[in-house]
Amino acid sequence: MNAPLNHPLPLLDLDVLRTFVAIAETGSFTVAATAVFRTPSAVSMQIKKLEDILGRSVFTRDARSVSLTTDGEMLLGYARRLLAINREAVSKFIVPDIIGVVRLGSPDDYGERVLPHVLKRFAQSHPSIAVDVTIDQSINLRRRMDDRALDITLLTNSYKTSAIGAEVLLTEPIVWAGSKGGCAHMREPLPVSLWEEGCVWRAGALEALGREGRNYRVAYMSAHTAGQRAAIQADLAVAPLPRSFLGSDMVELTPKDGMPEIGNYSLAMIVAPDASAPVKAVADHIRATFEVFRETGRF
Repeated sequence: MNAPLNHPLPLLDLDVLRTFVAIAETGSFTVAATAVFRTPSAVSMQIKKLEDILGRSVFTRDARSVSLTTDGEMLLGYARRLLAINREAVSKFIVPDIIGVVRLGSPDDYGERVLPHVLKRFAQSHPSIAVDVTIDQSINLRRRMDDRALDITLLTNSYKTSAIGAEVLLTEPIVWAGSKGGCAHMREPLPVSLWEEGCVWRAGALEALGREGRNYRVAYMSAHTAGQRAAIQADLAVAPLPRSFLGSDMVELTPKDGMPEIGNYSLAMIVAPDASAPVKAVADHIRATFEVFRETGRF
């Protein structure tokens, strides 16, 4: 619906656009409502108002999911730019600058999968804070925290242990990952791809194989997630992975496939006790990212 050229165009409400972007990013009216501090019914009314103004539907909704329409995809780009310009303008006048460097640690797997989302959003809201990222094994990251070489770190724990002073962000099963349509899990001895010593996924997998008396050989070893994925995709080996790490070209191998259950692990965060304002801001962004993941299954 196009307005007459001699008629003033309606103004889009930035508060409504903020809600629209939150729904688009989380895929959920309910999760978005929490993020923008409104009730789900109020959020629905905002989107109806937006669609009435534009004369177009911006979301396709069914009982299980919410997705953008073609018009919604177009609006999303405009909405993000408008909100970014608003943040920049307001920050010049009423938001005090938080300046500093935050030393952040993360295991390789989450550094590759989660940190890009966290850092992108953080840079938009706190452009004056530099984040210095260290990627290492959890055992080394904990040592760096103890030595005060890091301000904040993510680390993985087995389901049997927890790090002192750590805040658990996520708990999920470790599963055996195999190539879709592959046969590596049928070979004897079982070819396994593992991380280096000290990895809780490795420890859980080897414990499970020993418990079942399964004969295996370490066919591939890498300290990086990309290397593990390559071994699985090439059907060179099977590997222990968090269930949420499985890609579309992988399958979860269960006891029906002759693979023993491994158990759960947790991802935790440790923040320095004397954390500065920049460190606290990074920690809040990480918490928010995992809150969305727990609700939607997506980062």
